[in-house]
Amino acid sequence: MPLVAGVDTSTQSCKIVVRDAETGALVRTGSAKHPDGTEVDPQHWWDAFQEAAAAAGGLADVAAISVGGQQHGMVTLDADGNVVRPALLWNDTRSAPSAEALISELGDGSREAGAQAWADAVGSVLVASLTVTKLRWLRDNEPENAARVAAVALPHDWLSWRIAGYGPAGDPTAPLGPQLDKLFTDRSDASGTGYYDAAVGEYRPDLLERALGRTDVVLPRVVGVAEAGAVAHPSIAGADLDPSTGSGTGCLIGPGAGDNAGASLGLGMTPGDIAISIGTSGVVSAVAPKRTADGTGAINGFADATGNALMLAVTLNAARVLDAAREVLDVDFDELAELALQAPPGSDGLVLVPYLEGERTPNRPDATGTLHGIRLATSTRSHLARAYIEGMLCGLADGLDALRAQGVAVERVMLIGGAAQSPAVQQIAPQVFGLPIGIPEPGEYVADGAARQAAWTLAAASAPGGADDVAAPAWSTTIATTLAADPKPVVREQYAAVRDLV
Repeated sequence: MPLVAGVDTSTQSCKIVVRDAETGALVRTGSAKHPDGTEVDPQHWWDAFQEAAAAAGGLADVAAISVGGQQHGMVTLDADGNVVRPALLWNDTRSAPSAEALISELGDGSREAGAQAWADAVGSVLVASLTVTKLRWLRDNEPENAARVAAVALPHDWLSWRIAGYGPAGDPTAPLGPQLDKLFTDRSDASGTGYYDAAVGEYRPDLLERALGRTDVVLPRVVGVAEAGAVAHPSIAGADLDPSTGSGTGCLIGPGAGDNAGASLGLGMTPGDIAISIGTSGVVSAVAPKRTADGTGAINGFADATGNALMLAVTLNAARVLDAAREVLDVDFDELAELALQAPPGSDGLVLVPYLEGERTPNRPDATGTLHGIRLATSTRSHLARAYIEGMLCGLADGLDALRAQGVAVERVMLIGGAAQSPAVQQIAPQVFGLPIGIPEPGEYVADGAARQAAWTLAAASAPGGADDVAAPAWSTTIATTLAADPKPVVREQYAAVRDLV
């Protein structure tokens, strides 16, 4: 019974699942927290990975491992493998002016032309989240650090590299040293950098040069779906493998994936499936045969982990909107849900536009939240609770509309993320989206997708034609609850009337 491990190195924590490679059955798990903030020393990710691995009972018996991770973050390394500066995470918006500058430059001074040019080139109009904008910020604001950069990686690239035994010179946890040319990534995470074109499978050094001012830096090698990028160092994983149950040649490290692509793989999404995720960010994702080039910026055309495209509409304000509501009302999650369900759909005209941390879709990094329709009748705790939930869901519903406008098929909708378990979210979502919604069984979808990819990599390693001869394991995803459509048009109509008054 070969075992595989899936890792989710997310914004908030590191989670590891160990599963049976053949059946997908869960064997054990472990987790550890990451520090808060929008810039983080990657050493914290490595420490959390080791802590989570220990909590999962170790990885010595694992035949393959794969890492899913937060997208876009900028990890810069010097020639000795040291981190040049703390990584800027996806939700760090300081590079918003850099994004606008790059857009204008590619459009010869025209923002509209530049936006479409970036969408044509890499599938996305630039926002502060994308790595390319953070590199421009580094060049302009920290030129001494920019000059030290010898390699640029993403969070999951860096962690996979460390698992293979590479790292800073002289670090005892990195016995193979700073071999920067051993960095590798996958097409899903590369497609979110802003300097990789997933449609043709190539980096765009001209776009990298626009950002950093040079191209003499190492970029991670992009490996194919189900292709092993490296072998784990035996001090980290795979040391006790039995050739009769594992690979016998060490623990393979799969390509990895961006978190949304990992979740898509974990859920078994295929064209026509939509996942609406309510986590630190809000994500409406759809698998499609090929990416769009949406010059409006509403949709990002990334790659998934299987060879398809992954179309995303992303909001910065999701579960933290509920956290803010709990803070304002001094309640826990259950009490927030109870309060919200005491108010009617539309909260009697009380509408929250929830741009509490700026916003990515629409691109308003400096916006603030606004509360409309405050009257004596709506100045109640229940109205406020419902307005926060409805506002968050309306932002995601706008993302779903943007996917439809690009011709993306909507055949099945799944609601995932921690907030999807809220009774109020489950009751209000079908009213806002106006569609039947499936709620999968709670799970670590990114880590599960990474584990499924690890099993695929393990199977492909022994197949004559590699991944071409082996399909991804057919692990099942159970829909625990199906919510009937219950459209309440007043909610979206009220939101649309005030959404742009920011």
